[in-house]
Amino acid sequence: MFEKLNILDEKEKILHQTASEVTFPIPQEYKDYIQRAIQELTYSQIEEYANKYDLRPGMGLAFPQLGISKRIIIIVHEYEEGKFHNYVVINPKIVSYSDEMIAAEEGEGCLSVNREVEGHIKRYARVTVEGFDEEGKKIKYRAREELSIAFQHEIDHLNGILFYERIDPNHPFYTEEELRLI
Repeated sequence: MFEKLNILDEKEKILHQTASEVTFPIPQEYKDYIQRAIQELTYSQIEEYANKYDLRPGMGLAFPQLGISKRIIIIVHEYEEGKFHNYVVINPKIVSYSDEMIAAEEGEGCLSVNREVEGHIKRYARVTVEGFDEEGKKIKYRAREELSIAFQHEIDHLNGILFYERIDPNHPFYTEEELRLI
């Protein structure tokens, strides 16, 4: 039985605050939310389920968006048509990043921002993220391109930053000459 998550809207105060570190072992309630988030993010990227359950497409979610001010992110990345890789990172930190900057050509969206926001967000083309899995084991991911943007976007949530706050008001759009658009 699928039950949609209650994802908070951008006006909620918790989305503008720094989330606190998670201690282990994590409560069962968090594990349940993680599984539900994976299911909802996966369904949201499959047209049939997205239509059936009225889901906006999304590839990532951070616990503050669920009203829980804890440093947990979930990313469901469709790396090939119909094939997904799930990333659950607790207490994530970007430990290295590329010099090269990129931006999503279409801009970024967010499940907590229920409106169209135009503009490019400069992000690192590649990042290495370290953190812990649900059992408290140390994990490390190297991400590039779209996945790199997703990690940076979700980690921003943990620091109370919404994507549109990173759009330069004096220069909201970049050309291919200025920045690689993906």
